[in-house]
Amino acid sequence: MVQAVVKAYDVRGVVGEQIDEDFVRDVGAAFARLMRGEQATRVVIGHDMRESSPTLATAFADGVRSQGLDVVQIGLASTDELYFASGHLGCPGAMFTASHNPARYNGIKLCRANALPVGQDTGLATITEELIAGVPAHDGPRGSESEQDLLEAYAEFLRGLVDLSGIRPLKVAVDAGNGMGGHTVPAVLGAVGALTVEPLYFELDGSFPNHEANPLDPKNLVDLQKYVRSTGADIGLAFDGDADRCFVVDERGEPVSPSAITALVAERELAKEPGATVIHNLITSQAVPKLVTELGGTPLRTRVGHSFIKQQMAATGAIFGGEHSAHYYFRDFWGADSGMLAALHVLAALGEKDGPGSGAQTMSELSAAYATFAASGEINSTVADAKERTMAVLAAFQDRAVAVDRLDGVTVQLPADAWFNLRASNTEPLLRLNVEARSSEEVDALVTEILSIVRG
Repeated sequence: MVQAVVKAYDVRGVVGEQIDEDFVRDVGAAFARLMRGEQATRVVIGHDMRESSPTLATAFADGVRSQGLDVVQIGLASTDELYFASGHLGCPGAMFTASHNPARYNGIKLCRANALPVGQDTGLATITEELIAGVPAHDGPRGSESEQDLLEAYAEFLRGLVDLSGIRPLKVAVDAGNGMGGHTVPAVLGAVGALTVEPLYFELDGSFPNHEANPLDPKNLVDLQKYVRSTGADIGLAFDGDADRCFVVDERGEPVSPSAITALVAERELAKEPGATVIHNLITSQAVPKLVTELGGTPLRTRVGHSFIKQQMAATGAIFGGEHSAHYYFRDFWGADSGMLAALHVLAALGEKDGPGSGAQTMSELSAAYATFAASGEINSTVADAKERTMAVLAAFQDRAVAVDRLDGVTVQLPADAWFNLRASNTEPLLRLNVEARSSEEVDALVTEILSIVRG
């Protein structure tokens, strides 16, 4: 049971069946032991708006205190606000959230001081072993507990990283999906005089009454697309449940690829530090490394997943990193991901007054320069024999493949800048397909051919 809940990057499961107060109390104790071994003296804890989150956060805090470490409770927070707290206070952190998962789920995202990740290879496996064997009791005094409200400090810190003081007036439609964006967006964007925020689903409600808080699924962007058009907004922003990811919709209501946003932000960050390293995962558009190279930067390709990218951010000193899933990582933010910080960069770029034509670009005009390839997006197929299906696809493409690599699943390079990646999910019986090519017709043809093998 423990192995089913402790995932590659976090702890996540169904409340009452896989996760309860006793379980998270033990997780808190095991985490505290791990952090005490690294000389930590306190842990900061935040939680999202799910009904179970406050109770579970309290139980986790009890486990931490039982091992002699102090606890700082920051209450309602987005995941990137928790990362800010970890960096700001210089201590390990725990965020109670199941991100975009349905209401019955909850979980814990853990980090070391300064928002450094805790993944399977960097602590979660050790925690799992202690949960199975039984967490040893601590023979010293219990830790203390205090509360801090860091929302305004978080908002001021982000605004200090991106200058919005000279931008033109913008109308910004925001779909918070009843998640934590409804808590953080007013604090961050509300203080920017040039921005008029048009809120959608800002009421905090962990039952997600309007749609799943997962903007990666196109059906969950439909309301925002309509809202952008009906309000005449210049741009639309959609946040997931814990508001660490941000998706962008242009003024026509059309989604903007996270790869295009990665390229846009990369250009802005490289302008500050020419020659810096920019990280992209292996299913991000090839437009990203091409642009980074053209600008004199160093592109670095990694596996999919935030713990891998954060490790590379720390190891290489990269200035920025982006993923297809709309996670954006910043050296200025302790190497951690912040959808809100990415949104500020996009708003700053859109709000520049020296664009072509009338003096300002629309979001569609701005993003077009960075979206130079057609892509399928991630297509999932439920299969029990992912390895065998992948090998069958490879056999079908062996005469056309220019190169094949196995950094994460299988990536096949094809002629004329086309490629596809097939990778098995870490947690579900799914095979994930991503395809990119010069035209949508080429993408559609490749998707059809590959899926006929995968699902045949």
